[in-house]
Amino acid sequence: MSDQHADTPTGNEPDAPRQGPPPVTTILLVRHGQTPTTGKVLPGRAPGLHLADSGRAQAEAVAARLEGLEVAALYCSPLERTVETAAPIAEAFGLEAIHDAGLLECDFGEWTGAELTDLYKLPEWSTVQRAPSTFRFPGGESFPEMQLRIITAIERIRTAHEGSTVVCVSHADPIKAAVAYALGTHLDLFQRVVVSPCSVSAIAFSPGEAPVVLTVNSQSLSELKPS
Repeated sequence: MSDQHADTPTGNEPDAPRQGPPPVTTILLVRHGQTPTTGKVLPGRAPGLHLADSGRAQAEAVAARLEGLEVAALYCSPLERTVETAAPIAEAFGLEAIHDAGLLECDFGEWTGAELTDLYKLPEWSTVQRAPSTFRFPGGESFPEMQLRIITAIERIRTAHEGSTVVCVSHADPIKAAVAYALGTHLDLFQRVVVSPCSVSAIAFSPGEAPVVLTVNSQSLSELKPS
């Protein structure tokens, strides 16, 4: 009888360890709370704009809605209204809010501080709403630059916290642009997305897969799982 080859399987080898599902990284995009000028003025990056009393209440409420989640890190735009929105979340989870310029509001350039009722009358306003991918704010950013900036920030943040849940407090237009990107929607359609003060939009990332949008403009967070 010939000897069995040393490399021949005998059937007694232990099973190879089974790999679990790929780690899911969930980014929760929180818009800042209401300010005294919300819906009236295009504040942009002008300093000195703080939350209204209603906005502070919204910030407290969104921190309470997030309770029960395991939040690994908290990032925010460095503007006052986002820092103040992040504060109750930081307190609730014992985290430090990390300021990240990638989460900043769009740079509206010469339009910063303008009354919305005045902007509505401009012929350029139609372009902002219907073909934003073609528009650059005078002296400021273009919408594609804004979208690339926040997507790059989210990619950097999710890579640093793979497999975790991270909260990012930002502004309406950047959040809408990030959601449009995750959905595979053209930037010209991003104005169709609604992002209300202190709402939460959630995007899940898995290695090698397209992102999954779990919720947009949520104010209940009863479910944060893909179907």
